[in-house]
Amino acid sequence: MKRLQRRIVIVGFMAAGKTSVARALARRLNCEMIDLDETVSEHEKRSIRDLITERGEEDFRQTETRVLRALLEKNPARVIATGGGAWTVERNRDLIAEHDCLTVWLDAPFDLCWKRIGREQGTRPLAPDRQATHRLYSARRTLYELAALRVEVSEEKSADETAAELLKAMRRLRFVKG
Repeated sequence: MKRLQRRIVIVGFMAAGKTSVARALARRLNCEMIDLDETVSEHEKRSIRDLITERGEEDFRQTETRVLRALLEKNPARVIATGGGAWTVERNRDLIAEHDCLTVWLDAPFDLCWKRIGREQGTRPLAPDRQATHRLYSARRTLYELAALRVEVSEEKSADETAAELLKAMRRLRFVKG
């Protein structure tokens, strides 16, 4: 796959804005985007929350990996938004690398993520309370740092502004034309 046509995989903590930024980036690139969590939910015919609650996180991660593999092999979408934990699984990172995807970490401060999680009123089973969620956030940061690009997220920047910043960095590094 040519460097300028590489797929872009957006990673980061839950509620960092991965789906919103991926949609905005896809609009700017005039290409398709896909959300891994939405695809898993459609495939399994239940919400991510229900999958994790009913089957456990390990079973969910196995399903997530199967769906990610299928997306990378068969779906032409150029921009992929992952779930918050997808990138933390080594086999997923390996799959993404095997398909020569450009990985982008949306680095959102914990307080912003927690604020957004709070608005969702209990839809995130891996965020039962602030302290446990902060521990998870801290534990995952070193893995998110493995992404090729890092873009800071802030409450002051919209998803579209963040996508514009990402696109500018990608152009500077010659990952896209222009």
